Amino acid sequence: MGIGRPANGYPAGVRLLPNAVTVLNLCAGLSAVYFALQGRFDLAIGAVLAAALCDALDGGLARLLDASSRIGAELDSLADLVSFGVAPALVIYIWAFEDTRAGWIVALVFAVCMALRLARFNTLIDDDSAPPFAREFFVGVPAPAAAMTAGIPLYLWLHFGEGWWSADPLVGVWALFTAGLMVSRVPTVSLKTVRVPQRAIAPLLVGVAVIVAVLLTVPFLGVTIAAVGYLLLLPYTAYRYRWLARHPEAWDVPGRQRRAVARAARSARRLGLRPPLRRRVAGRAGAMARGVRRRLDPEGAARRENAANGRAVRGPGVAPAPRGSGRRLGLRRR
Repeated sequence: MGIGRPANGYPAGVRLLPNAVTVLNLCAGLSAVYFALQGRFDLAIGAVLAAALCDALDGGLARLLDASSRIGAELDSLADLVSFGVAPALVIYIWAFEDTRAGWIVALVFAVCMALRLARFNTLIDDDSAPPFAREFFVGVPAPAAAMTAGIPLYLWLHFGEGWWSADPLVGVWALFTAGLMVSRVPTVSLKTVRVPQRAIAPLLVGVAVIVAVLLTVPFLGVTIAAVGYLLLLPYTAYRYRWLARHPEAWDVPGRQRRAVARAARSARRLGLRPPLRRRVAGRAGAMARGVRRRLDPEGAARRENAANGRAVRGPGVAPAPRGSGRRLGLRRR
């Protein structure tokens, strides 16, 4: 083993590459503010997109090189706050609200919501109480997507010129709406967990070529279409999250096999069959918890189940309840 080479085979300098990419992310965000101050809003948007690209690369490089560290995670959060919170807020303020108090309030709210969104993301990383499928989703719109979405009025202004989309009230309301999506509880898809099937690789590469061609030909219109498409995906993502929460049997099933579980559930409903779990499960599977309770405390588990079914556990010397008493009291058997 050579000098300066760790046990995993990567030189110490190579392991610093993820942090270097994060620093490039920070520099790109600050450069966006610099370009906006000079009136070059096209370059400002390009700098924010470059920061988003760096943000997508640094985490993957850290996992690939086994170079994840606490300082890298903190540096990534600070860089995201500047590049996707402070920089877009200042770019929008300089473009549409310069020297107005209302515009500065909008910029402050957007930056604060970005800070809150990143703080919540850092706290949810170590949350072990979340169900297994929760790692496939973000809580709220992630930072790069929020920065891209907030700039839709600016993209339209650069492509079409002045219009209703560049009116100051609309720009302010749209920035506040995007800030609200960041701190909301809306589930959004995490691209880190997306697995591309083997048969979809070729169509995906063709789609990437089409996207690159559109971005090179009409860049600002292409970014607008991408941002609007992301927003249109949110209702489906929320539906998928709720479906998984109601079907614990699909939690440990690979994504490509969940369609079979969904088809089986629909067939059961059409045939009038009762689903395996009648109650909604928000956390871990309730059946597993009940099984553990039966093993640890069989008498207590039987007592709880009988009480849930409207029956009382009779001990010695306790007379059974008269038949039909529940009907006389207006109770209905489950």
